[in-house]
Amino acid sequence: MEFCDSMLEMMEDETFISRLIFSDEATFHLSGTVNRHNVRIWGTEHPHETVEHERDSPKVNVFCAVSQDKVYGPFFFEGNTVTGQTYLDMLQNWLFTSLQADSHDFIFQQDGAPPHWHLMVRAFLNEKVPQRWIGRKGAQDLALCAWPARSPDLTVCDFFLCGYVKDHVYVPPLPTNLDDLKHRIKTAIKSVQRDMLIGAWRNSLISLMLPVLQVVATLNTCKTGNKSLL
Repeated sequence: MEFCDSMLEMMEDETFISRLIFSDEATFHLSGTVNRHNVRIWGTEHPHETVEHERDSPKVNVFCAVSQDKVYGPFFFEGNTVTGQTYLDMLQNWLFTSLQADSHDFIFQQDGAPPHWHLMVRAFLNEKVPQRWIGRKGAQDLALCAWPARSPDLTVCDFFLCGYVKDHVYVPPLPTNLDDLKHRIKTAIKSVQRDMLIGAWRNSLISLMLPVLQVVATLNTCKTGNKSLL
């Protein structure tokens, strides 16, 4: 709720949304599964659901960033694991060069995944974009605001891009090797049009505003109820 309030306050600046860059990683398996950190199953009651994984399935770790106008990526990490060092190398050698080619006033968002929390990553962001990054932060970090823990589906990457790419990649006949898998991912991301991003951003902003609107509606209901008792 506090994060939503902060975002709504920052959105009063008409340039804020056009400067914001959402980002995320996903792991695509050759077996046809996609892992975004942890799979979350929501419900008012215990769902009694299980999530199956194929052990040792070949995979690629993919990073993308999204503005209102374009998708930056995909970037494929080498190896099976993304570490703080490999994530930092990507930021330094690829992403920030790409972002700065379009603007020197962007605001960069990342979630609280362990590689993002690495001390060297936060030091880099504090130096390069002080008060212009959003993410998990320490007391001394120069972040614009903190990204809330365990907050799925708040960004364009979460509820649009990952699902869109998955739907276009895992189409029969399924990819048979990692090169084919990477090619399909590149093709899917290249097919994202600007009007798709505009719609996805609109939905993202709605998801950010909903908690605030729900609280306002509850307060109004309570006020109405109290008046009726007088």
